[in-house]
Amino acid sequence: MYFTLPPRPRRKPSLTPMIDVVFLLLVFFMLASRFGADAMLPLPLAGTGGEYSGPPRLIDIYPDRVALNGVDTADLTQALVPLMQSPSDMLVLRGKDGATLQRIVTVTEALRQAGYVSLVLVD
Repeated sequence: MYFTLPPRPRRKPSLTPMIDVVFLLLVFFMLASRFGADAMLPLPLAGTGGEYSGPPRLIDIYPDRVALNGVDTADLTQALVPLMQSPSDMLVLRGKDGATLQRIVTVTEALRQAGYVSLVLVD
């Protein structure tokens, strides 16, 4: 005679470990993410461009220094004064040797605060 065992009721999986994992992921991504922007560049809409006139005004932005026309300068705004005919003259900015975007934004903000409004960023 064969006896069969009564079927055991199926256990439902516990959701506690999954909830713990989701909570840990939530905490991790909340701590690892950055909220807010370091700085924002107010970029004008694309226009027709302008004419470049006057002496060269190429600003090389390095991670630790700034050079105007290939010459290192400590005070960029003062070094630009003899080269500018008006504050609307075009300035050409170029990031060099791994300059970060934040560094370029910082130099751009300093130039805008000094009153220079026509800035061109080249690669």
